[in-house]
Amino acid sequence: MRVLIVEDEPTLGQQLKSTLEANGYAIDLSTDGEDGHFMGSTEDYDAVILDLGLPEIDGLTVLDRWRKEERNFPVLVLTARDSWSDKVAGLDAGADDYLAKPFQTEELIARLRALIRRASGNASSELTAGAVRLDTRSGKVTLDGSPVKLTAQEYKLLSYLMHHKGKVVSRTELIEHIYDQDFDRDSNTIEVFVTRIRKKLGADVISTIRGLGYSLEDPEA
Repeated sequence: MRVLIVEDEPTLGQQLKSTLEANGYAIDLSTDGEDGHFMGSTEDYDAVILDLGLPEIDGLTVLDRWRKEERNFPVLVLTARDSWSDKVAGLDAGADDYLAKPFQTEELIARLRALIRRASGNASSELTAGAVRLDTRSGKVTLDGSPVKLTAQEYKLLSYLMHHKGKVVSRTELIEHIYDQDFDRDSNTIEVFVTRIRKKLGADVISTIRGLGYSLEDPEA
């Protein structure tokens, strides 16, 4: 999943970026409201972590502009302000959840996982497709109950497809959501990852829709 962090405090921004990357997310980092607004308006993200106290343009204004532009990705607001009026203002501007600083990183990751799951229509932290199970909390994948070891990129691709089970996902969409902005993107690698996943989980786990992309569905469907 690809996530944008808009945070002007350098140390916190880098810490969040490193921690989320270690948890399998592709992360873009912006340090002011103007740049953050531009990135959110022009790139596809699965979620955004947005600080309210930003230079150039404040976080509430950025969020309000995104929503008026019909950018509907889930937004987790970070704020050093702890008054109920600031929380209400953030939610009214279009935030999906909020955390007051200081916060525990584990809580932020849990809230982020929940936002991404709900945005794709998944209520449970465990995603399933036939005999394949993916636990978004632990990052573990099993086949018929037996653990399957995936590389980081294989896991990202499988996770995205399982979050969007039943939908046709193009190569371009996969590239945009499993790589960050600075990664040297190559569409040919998607096919390589799909081939590897099929070898580990079964040839029919991911269907190729010729000319359109890939789809993952329950075998019963």
